[in-house]
Parts: sequence; C-alpha cells; structure tokens
Amino acid sequence: MTSFTTGVYQWALRLPPRQAPVTFCPQLRGLTCITKPDSLFPPPCQNPAEGLNTSSMFHNISLNTVMSCKGRQKCSLHLRIKTVLQVTDHIHGVSICTETAGMMVNCRVFSFKKRSKERMSGLQVEVEDDCTDISPNQHVQVMVKTVPVYCGLTWSVTYNAPGCNRKDFRKHVPECITGKLSYTVNPERKELSVSVSDMLEDHNYLLRLCHKHFICVGTGAHKLIKKEEAVKSATFTYSRPLPCLCIEGWSAVMDAPRVQVCPFKDRLEELWYGVTFDPLEQMLSWLPPCQVSAVVTLCQKSKDSVCVDLPHASQNASREKIIFTRVDPHPQLCVKFTTDSQSWIRCPFAEGSFQAWEVVVTREEVKMLSHITATFSVGLCVKSAGSAVCQTTETHTVHVEKNKAVGLNFTGQICNSSLMVKRLDVNYAATVLHYLEQCNHSLPLRPLVKNRASWDFSWVIIQACVCLSGIITATLVLYALLTVDQRRKVQRNGDEKQIDPPLDFVVPALQAQPVNLGQILIPDSPQSGNAEKTNLICD
Repeated sequence: MTSFTTGVYQWALRLPPRQAPVTFCPQLRGLTCITKPDSLFPPPCQNPAEGLNTSSMFHNISLNTVMSCKGRQKCSLHLRIKTVLQVTDHIHGVSICTETAGMMVNCRVFSFKKRSKERMSGLQVEVEDDCTDISPNQHVQVMVKTVPVYCGLTWSVTYNAPGCNRKDFRKHVPECITGKLSYTVNPERKELSVSVSDMLEDHNYLLRLCHKHFICVGTGAHKLIKKEEAVKSATFTYSRPLPCLCIEGWSAVMDAPRVQVCPFKDRLEELWYGVTFDPLEQMLSWLPPCQVSAVVTLCQKSKDSVCVDLPHASQNASREKIIFTRVDPHPQLCVKFTTDSQSWIRCPFAEGSFQAWEVVVTREEVKMLSHITATFSVGLCVKSAGSAVCQTTETHTVHVEKNKAVGLNFTGQICNSSLMVKRLDVNYAATVLHYLEQCNHSLPLRPLVKNRASWDFSWVIIQACVCLSGIITATLVLYALLTVDQRRKVQRNGDEKQIDPPLDFVVPALQAQPVNLGQILIPDSPQSGNAEKTNLICD
C-alpha cells in the first residue's frame, strides 16, 4: 500500500506493496473492535454527557490517498482515514462516513467489545480505514462520529484527492496512464514524426494534430497505433509551425486522459501573419491563429525603422478577430503586435499594392493624384536655419476626385521645403512627409499654380496637335501614291505609239573646240528650230 500527502494532512510515500485495503483496530492490551456497515436509518443523536466535546474525543485525524496494486499498470486509489479515539464509558465505538458527488453516503461502524472497553477506559485507541475507493481529483466529504451519536460531536471535512499530475499515478493508475510522446521535426518537408512509449497495456492508441485553445481542436484525421505493432510511431504533415500546434495522444478507451506536446510553442513570430485588407470597405483585419494575449496597434514607420503608434489605434487581442475600419493603405502604415516579452512589426502595404494616392513633384509644379475620391490636409513645412525640426507655415485642405490630378497652390516659396500630407476622410492614416528638391536658380522658375481647368485645357491642345499631325501625314502619303500612278500611265501610253521625236529637236553633241582666252561658248537657243553649230562670240 502506498500513501501520499496533500493539504494540511500528513502523507507518507512508500513503495507500493500489493495488498487489499483493510479496516482494523490495532490490538492494544487486548482491545478488539468489530467493523460493520452503518444502518440506513440511524437513531437520532443524544445529548452529550458533561465534558464530552469534539476536541476531547478525536485526536490526530488524518486523511491519506493509498494505492493498491495487482500489476504494474493495475493500481487503484483508496482513501485512508486514521483517528485516535478517547475510550470512555460513554463511547461504544466510532462511525466513519464518506460521501461523493452523485453517490449515496457510505458509513462503517467500529464498535468495541464490552469487556475490552471496560479494561481500557480512559485510554486512547487508533482506528484506521482504507475501504473508500476514490478517483484522481475527486472531492470526498468525510464525517467522523461517535457511537452512540452525540449531538454536536461530529468531525467533518472535504478531502480533495490528488490528480494525475503525479508521476507514479501516470505510471501505475489506468485512469492516469497517457503514454509518452517524442517527436522529430523535418522543416524542409514540414513533417512531424511521432513515437509513443509507456502506453496502456493491451489497448490501441490514437494520435492527432490539434490547435490548442480552451480545448485542442483537431486539424485532421486521427491515426491509430495498434497494440500489436512493434514500432509505435506515425508521421504528420503541417502547414505552419504555430505555437499552438500540438500533438495529442490517448489510449483507445472511454474517457481516457490525453497527453499533449507542442513542438513550436516558442515560435510566437508565426502568429503575426495573415493581416488582410479589403480595399472596397477600407478595412484592415487580423484573426489570431492561436489564442494569445497581445496588444495590436497601428503605427507609422519612419526611415530609421522606428514605428510610432497612431493615436487611439490599439486593440487587445485574445481569440477574436481584430478589425480597423476606414484605413488609408499607405506603405508607411504598419501593424505592431506587442506581448509581455517583445514586439513585432508587420507592414502589409509596404509594396505599395494598395496605395490610393501620391504626390507628383516636378521642377515646375506639384500635383496630387488619387485613385479614389478623397480629402487631404497638405501643409508646407520649412526648416529654419540650424534647426532639424520642420515647421508648418501653410496648410490647405485639398479635395481630389478619382483619377483627376489637382495642382497645389502655395503662396510661399516651396523650394528647399517639404510637404506634409495626411488623408482626412478616414479613421487611420499616416502623416507623410514629401521632400522637395532644391531649386535651380540659373533657370527661371515658373509659377507653381495649377488648377484643374488649365490642366484640362492643356490636355485638349495636346490631343488636337496629335490629330492634326496624323491628317497631314496621311495626305502626304496619298499624294505620293497618286504621283507614282500618273507616271506609270504616261509611260505605258508612250510605248504603245512608238513615235520618234522630230529631227528639229535633235541637238548633236558638241565637239570639243579650242577655246581662246577671253572667249565664251554659247549654244543657240533650242527654240531656233535649226540644228546649226554653235557660234563663237569673240571680244
């Protein structure tokens, strides 16, 4: 028999001898007792004699859990009750009663033989009972009374049996045997190889992967390990190494206890993925894949990688979905996740896939272009000499229609300054600083005042010029084609007639003649009609 210690009661741990539970009274100078069940309808209590009270009657009452074993994995738990009773002429014995939830009261009476009681009157005797079967974590109501029962002379207490967290219980008590799990991880193939040892004898075993919350929710089918298999192992595949992803195992019996091991319990960084954005609703959301205690905050990330929290943009995360409505999806807007140990930052808009607006800066003008209709606060920010702080000198509220550029009109000098832009028609937006390049003073600076009407007029002029150029080009091509066709027709008509030209129009080749200095050779006019030689005109 093995006994244990809990609460205010004294326990002792020994190796478990294999014996049945007993109820007995130790022999003390010939004192013997008889054990029997109590009656279902006990007589009413009696008024106690003078000087009788609980403290004077019962001494050193102790409660212990003992383990009775018939095999290595065939042990049962019992409640051991010990008390020391003062023997008097008014006490014939002691009654010990136990009661558990949903069960009837179980009582046993220990009575002393008359002769031995007369001889031992005034002495103390120890009574011990091991006959109450209990289960791990069970609550037992214990009552100790005298026989006969005296009114007010009852000792009672609620006893809490130890649970299956005790190592010896997990080895020997069937209700506590869960088996031992060991595993290896293959991150390249995303596989978990699980081995089972010390499982309940003569029973099959079940394994599964699950996500641990209040309970462990399965992620797939169970895998059965048969009791006759020599190698008791199984392999699972997983998608993400979440900290709540666990391996759960239990014996294939009714209400079997389960054991869980979580290979990735320290991988908290895996929790902060899965941030989604709905561009139509302008809604940013995140559903925790595991139960976690964290604070989720929207922040603006600067060039030095510091993320500054936006005002009134924090929510506590546990298991429910986190939602931020009316969010401006700018690349500098990020999400910060903070736990008790550290913080993580995720920037879902960093690639600019959802960027709704931009500032277009050239040497001649500054424009705002938005893919949605929106309202902005635009400020001109100038640094004073020797100061690193930018001071806003002029602020405008600008309304931008969808896909229509709007020029920014500033009365002050915008060279060597910055634009501070923030969207106003949303709940959460970053304040973005756009640096303007230095002015080139060698070139004249055109005024930077542009409105939408002038922009539209310029666009019409450009389109008109393009159309006119196309018309001119087409006309030239058509004219060239007509000219070529006309020449071909003339050539065909000349070949058909085959008429030689008149002799009068033939001019023989001029022969080389000596030329005197100061002489000029002038041919006759072709209109003369005669093929005469040229005349030499002399001075």
